[in-house]
Amino acid sequence: MIIFAIITFSFALAGILLLFSLKMREEKTGRVHLPEWREAGDREALHFKELLAAAQIDLKKVPPLAVHFAHVALHFAALEFARAARFASYQAHRLADFVSHKHNFKRKETRSEFLKKMSERKNGNDNDAMDTTFSNE
Repeated sequence: MIIFAIITFSFALAGILLLFSLKMREEKTGRVHLPEWREAGDREALHFKELLAAAQIDLKKVPPLAVHFAHVALHFAALEFARAARFASYQAHRLADFVSHKHNFKRKETRSEFLKKMSERKNGNDNDAMDTTFSNE
């Protein structure tokens, strides 16, 4: 890439130097080389200059349009990302329900007497009043 830039720059510099040397020779001798080409080149240069002046007005409109299009594109991208995230969330929940054995879980009565008593005490169904006072005897 850098080699291409160096070669392009070298040719452009050589062309500019060639044109300046041609101009100096024409001024020295007072004779114009290829007058038809020069007139055609001057006409095209003036036409290009007019096009650039006209395009300058249109180029001032580009930044607001670019901002508007960027806003629309970003809004669309955000909505699509939200839709994809919602779909992925739904699919993740479906997968979790599919692989889980607890999606139709029903609590059974425990067989452990200790757990039964703890559950009764927690729920306040403790029939035996436990003495919570401690004595220092």
